[in-house]
Amino acid sequence: MSVETFSLQNIDLSMTEKAIRHFHRQLQSRDESAVRLTVKESGCSGFMYEMDFVNQAEPDDQVFTFDDINLFVSKQALPILQGTEIDFVTEGVNSNIQFNNPNAKAMCGCGESFTL
Repeated sequence: MSVETFSLQNIDLSMTEKAIRHFHRQLQSRDESAVRLTVKESGCSGFMYEMDFVNQAEPDDQVFTFDDINLFVSKQALPILQGTEIDFVTEGVNSNIQFNNPNAKAMCGCGESFTL
């Protein structure tokens, strides 16, 4: 599996080819042109990833480009996401975005939130 990595101001994020293809397919069928990722305090473990399809970045977003996919990331989330690989995983009949975050120490039982 190959992974495309983009580094900016010592922040490394990567996105697998499967994730790039998934987002490309999703954006082709939507009015939005980019993906926005942030982390918010939520869930039973403390933090939760939140992804939205958008047309423009928020004023505090950092822009990462993987192939032709623009990923807007909240600057507040950058330290938490340092080193994270974004993947698209299929297990049986289920497919989902998976965040391989080296900063996450534990996941909650339902898999929706994580702790640092």
